[in-house]
Amino acid sequence: MVAKACGRVRRRMSTEERKEQLLSVGARLFAQHPYDDVWVERVAEIAGVSRGLLYHYFPTKREFFAAVVRRESERMLTLTEAVQGLPFREQIDAGLDAFLTHVEQHGSGFRAFHRAEAAGDPTVRAVHKAYLAGVEEQILDALAADPSAAPPRDPGALRLAVRGWLAFMVAVCMEWLDEPGPSREQVRELCARALMGALTPAP
Repeated sequence: MVAKACGRVRRRMSTEERKEQLLSVGARLFAQHPYDDVWVERVAEIAGVSRGLLYHYFPTKREFFAAVVRRESERMLTLTEAVQGLPFREQIDAGLDAFLTHVEQHGSGFRAFHRAEAAGDPTVRAVHKAYLAGVEEQILDALAADPSAAPPRDPGALRLAVRGWLAFMVAVCMEWLDEPGPSREQVRELCARALMGALTPAP
């Protein structure tokens, strides 16, 4: 079904399409401004819907922000899923390439997601923490499937190394978005080499 507005034909969106539109607008605004400076009314205005409709889908601003963060989390975890049978380094290269392409194409969502902890909301922080834990497990599972990729080491030290690398990768990507000088291939190689270095125990 379509509706005419301002001389143009506008297609009526499904519920899922409308939610996706609202979350995309929210990701852009939360990436550009601190949480407290983003007004739900502005999100509705940009999306061309009533505030009541937005609240129908997301009863509170916190729930809306949590949905923005959760959407980005699910996207990124899907992108970096392990491919069975590939050597560890090839998996890392393929995962990073897909991930960095996503960062380029959805910079607003990436920024909003990784600034989520500043909001101070326990639900939002839990989503962010769960995402990082998910990526950590993906890396450790891929490494376990290819023991030749790195020398054996204490499991606790290995997990700490992966967590440290994740913080490094996020910082690099945030800087890359703000100053996109290096190519995606250069950033991928930087991150991949940093991970392989982090996984190699000191002599």
